[in-house]
Amino acid sequence: MSANAVSVRCLAAAAIAAAVVGTVALPASAADHSRHNRAEVQISAVQYDAPGRNDRSAHSLNKEWVELTNTTRHAVNLNGWTLSAERGATYTFRHYRLAPRATVRIHTGVGRDTRTDLFQDRRREVLDNHAGTAVLRDDHRRLVDSESWGHNRHGRDDRDNRHDRDGHHRRG
Repeated sequence: MSANAVSVRCLAAAAIAAAVVGTVALPASAADHSRHNRAEVQISAVQYDAPGRNDRSAHSLNKEWVELTNTTRHAVNLNGWTLSAERGATYTFRHYRLAPRATVRIHTGVGRDTRTDLFQDRRREVLDNHAGTAVLRDDHRRLVDSESWGHNRHGRDDRDNRHDRDGHHRRG
């Protein structure tokens, strides 16, 4: 066999190998792409109907809250992100980084911000006690996550379907 024929066979084998690797790598890259589309920060729980007497005191208002959880191993800068409710109230995060695998609770009422609790400093309820949606958007106004309670889009009442023993609405 001549050296030229060996070169042609090697080139053909290399081309076939490249085609096989490209075909196998394509689904892997598609799988990686979908993994990056998954929300890094999720609305993990909502307490939309504050337990106890609803007297609009700071104590009562701070029992109404939304929890966000960072599902990654990296801190997420929430500066400029917004959390809004259907009633039109919007909270904008300022200078806050959510630690890896951490949860922060955003209370409706007045209080002192910590790493685990943030306060909207509002004097009245934000979340509807019967049905509503909390919406989280990033600093480019892109939807990150949303969580609804009460009447779902099919008209059934699902208020009691996803609550823990303390009455908190948990992600299903």
